[in-house]
Amino acid sequence: MADQGADTATAVVDQAFDELKGRFHGTLLRPDDAGYDEARAIWNGMIDHRPAIIARCTGTADVMAAVDFARASGLATSVKGGGHNVAGQAVADGGLMIDLSSMRAVLVDPDARTARVQGGALFSDLDHECQAFGLATTGGHVSHTGVGGLTVGGGFGWLARTYGLTSDNLLSADVVTADGRMLTASASQNEDLFWAIRGGGGNFGVVTSFTFQLHPVGTVVVGGLALWPFERASEILTFFRDFVDHIPDQLSVVAVLLTAPPLPFVPAELQGHKTVALAVCYNGDLDAGMQAVQPIKDLAPTVDMIGPIPYLAQQTLIDEANAKGMRYYLKNQFMNELSDEAIDVLLSFAESAPSPFTQTTFQHYRGAIARQPDDASAYSHRNAKFVFFTIAEWLNATDDASNIDWARRFGEAMRPFSSGMYVNFMGVDEDDKARGAYSPETYRRLAEIKARYDPENLFRMNHNIKPAV
Repeated sequence: MADQGADTATAVVDQAFDELKGRFHGTLLRPDDAGYDEARAIWNGMIDHRPAIIARCTGTADVMAAVDFARASGLATSVKGGGHNVAGQAVADGGLMIDLSSMRAVLVDPDARTARVQGGALFSDLDHECQAFGLATTGGHVSHTGVGGLTVGGGFGWLARTYGLTSDNLLSADVVTADGRMLTASASQNEDLFWAIRGGGGNFGVVTSFTFQLHPVGTVVVGGLALWPFERASEILTFFRDFVDHIPDQLSVVAVLLTAPPLPFVPAELQGHKTVALAVCYNGDLDAGMQAVQPIKDLAPTVDMIGPIPYLAQQTLIDEANAKGMRYYLKNQFMNELSDEAIDVLLSFAESAPSPFTQTTFQHYRGAIARQPDDASAYSHRNAKFVFFTIAEWLNATDDASNIDWARRFGEAMRPFSSGMYVNFMGVDEDDKARGAYSPETYRRLAEIKARYDPENLFRMNHNIKPAV
């Protein structure tokens, strides 16, 4: 009987696949096809899901056909843009994966200072085109992050304190909704959808293109990092906590607890040992930037790589430490302060991290992010002072249990200091915790908009917001 049921399910998928094929211009992949394993692989190597069908779209028409197919077939449906989602929600196990990774075009209008970006583009694609004109918009800290996923979750990086979130710089978006229509969402069109996709995640449709506001950003900024032995971690974190209260919005500072890598610029006595780092980016006049970061340099770091650096190099500063294919498990919280008690918890867990690849990060916040009203978009927690996240990172599946257990205990220990969660950093076991990323009023409004645009919850492979009843 079990075999008969499996045969019936296979026959249904086969028939549906043939129907989609007639409307689809891109490539359709099944598990036995060449390129299937490459297409289903994403950033987090811990995710090993096998879709029944991968629809590699070439444009909006393909996306519309795939969404119609998903609705008619009843297959669980996911959307892959950059494939950077830590929870692996881009890959529908046994279902349909709508793959935008071939849609990476970027068109910059230097006079209007705007960029139109397809839904599968990475931030490296966007930065490359924009910097040709001395322009940029807020991106992530890792250049191989997908534009789409970062934007619909909010998005912050080196420029966020100056220019706001990635989603704050979104002017319009083309969205294929659950009924297969393509709608333009902006401040003057489908305004409720525009509000929701700026922080509400992938709950409301497939965004096939984004139009962003760009800003003048020199091809060279003051950036880089400084590194100290772990013995000075308490001193450096306390300095960081106090220092950021008095810095200009052009300066972004991130504190990181990590194991020093075996790289030429790291002294041999630090390599392989726990350390504390401050990474910086100052967007503006270089002399003013060097003056702004001087207090960090005055702390006599063992490694001092802070100085003028190409903006494109700044954007790839931690790419290698976040390489595709490693095994990842994240915990995160927004925090309104960094107390002495919180620092003690941080240092205790950082010292006991089971993997040398693991990083614990504190991103300072506010600036332009906090100057927008709380209800400007679906993004919540604008007034948080810090974003804390620990990235447990390791190589082998045999080490899954120890690393995941460590990260879970760390997350629980930090919870008393928390004011909420960031949806883009929610992990593989937090699918049911979307409420923690939003204020009660924002969540209620998102659920109502979800009911308007996706009443059957077709787009549920995400940190799901269920349609209001």
